[in-house]
Amino acid sequence: MRILQRSLRPGFCLIIFCLLFGVPGSNQVLDENAKTTEALRRGMNFIPTPVYSEAEDQRILEMFKGLRVADVCDGMDAVGLKNIGLMDPEIHPLWRDTERFTHRFVGVAVTARYVPTQRPPASGMTTDAYDRWAGDWYEKISGEVFTRLIRKGTALVIEDAAEADVGSIGSYNILEWKRLGCVGVVTSATARDTDEIIVERVPLYFKKPGRGIRPGRNELESVNRPVVCGGVLVIPGDIIMADGDGVIVVPRAKAEEVAKYARKILEEDKAGRRELYKKVGLKEDQTVKK
Repeated sequence: MRILQRSLRPGFCLIIFCLLFGVPGSNQVLDENAKTTEALRRGMNFIPTPVYSEAEDQRILEMFKGLRVADVCDGMDAVGLKNIGLMDPEIHPLWRDTERFTHRFVGVAVTARYVPTQRPPASGMTTDAYDRWAGDWYEKISGEVFTRLIRKGTALVIEDAAEADVGSIGSYNILEWKRLGCVGVVTSATARDTDEIIVERVPLYFKKPGRGIRPGRNELESVNRPVVCGGVLVIPGDIIMADGDGVIVVPRAKAEEVAKYARKILEEDKAGRRELYKKVGLKEDQTVKK
């Protein structure tokens, strides 16, 4: 009995099991485990990126049209997502339009992630050599391949090197993104040329100004993978709502439920404030009209 017990080690049991039930042998199982380990060593993603058609995106966006972050926050509470999706208030609008509310937007998330570089900065170069070095950096290390994904209704969400004084977003590229269909940009970090961006009226929600350029400061790590912005997970395809109250992220799977409840909240709020406007003698404005 003792001999039998000593023989029934885990490896021996696995061999007997494989022989009896015709499953892959222990060596094959070990080989598969080794392959998995090697795959992990090379890096592996575990959160999938869902893909939606442009028609699907437009249908969902129509449901959120005219809603406010506050309404959507109430909708998130109602479907069991309390305190989920609300970005830290430090992610705030660069500019606000309190007449036409053009700083507000709702869009479908396309994401990009920039990380601090470990590469050495440029030094001891002529200005011509520096220009070539910077151009190579933009082209090969810290580019904008995510522009291929921008379409009507895109909300570009950028996780960036938070401590680097780098303006990955500037007055030229943000306007180009708008031309391609981007309705607004949210970043966990910085932007530069902020005066010009205000004049261009492209909605931007960010943490603070950043003055430097990307070369020597950051690298593009991934495109359309999950990112973290304002302390919140953003998965490509999620709904991004932004206004003067900040930014909220609605998981795509719950978007319809959230929008329906948020619409109810908005309509009730408008009705109540219309009556209050009459009592205090205010003329109706767009915030209370049906």
